[in-house]
Amino acid sequence: MGSKDNKKIIGLLNEIIEMEISAVVRYLHYALMIKGPNRIPIVKWFHDQANEGYAHASLIGEKITALGGHPSLKVSPVPETKTHKVLDILKESLEFEERALDKYKELLRHVGDDIALEELVREQIRNETEHIEECMKMLDTTH
Repeated sequence: MGSKDNKKIIGLLNEIIEMEISAVVRYLHYALMIKGPNRIPIVKWFHDQANEGYAHASLIGEKITALGGHPSLKVSPVPETKTHKVLDILKESLEFEERALDKYKELLRHVGDDIALEELVREQIRNETEHIEECMKMLDTTH
């Protein structure tokens, strides 16, 4: 992989780590804001999503440093919509997960011969796709 490709990949990985760290903040906030009779299972699901965001950020950060890069300290902005109804939060989650999926797919187009990176990215694409499917099921919708 040439240095130009490496620079592009590290740049995309840094965008992804910023999104994954943002997911931690986002999902923790959502978990804290859920109210109502179905609170307990939904809060657990959001905590699980926050923990997964942390795990993904750590994994991506390790890959950035393995490629000679420096993990970003930035966090993608988490908009405060002040709308904390469960369905609204799930719609926001779906939109966020779709953007993350798009970013991983963009990265996949640049992995070249790096099979380990390709496998990592494909696994993350699978994870993000499952999150999208889960959000859609909770929203009782399909694309």
